[in-house]
Amino acid sequence: MGLGTLIGGWRIVNTVGSKITRMTPVQGCCASTGGAIMLFAATYLGIPVSTTHTVTGSIIGVGAARKASAVRWNIATNIVIAWIVTIPASALMAVLFYSLSGLF
Repeated sequence: MGLGTLIGGWRIVNTVGSKITRMTPVQGCCASTGGAIMLFAATYLGIPVSTTHTVTGSIIGVGAARKASAVRWNIATNIVIAWIVTIPASALMAVLFYSLSGLF
């Protein structure tokens, strides 16, 4: 995970921080506060959530609250597609490595 963050972390920060929508400091504060509230609520309820997904959703929400055209929907759509593909791909990798672990 550390290696993946080192290699691709800046790309994620750049996309989430500046490519989805342009934000003012107030909008950034609102997105961070909304994301934090959702994370606290999910933790309180015992629901596992991704911090990255929550913050990205908050940023999209802040952009859409200004006006729908303020969000670059092609980038937001690509992010959501990546989320959908990641879950089954991770499950398949886990199955693969678990089945290979019996060989050693």
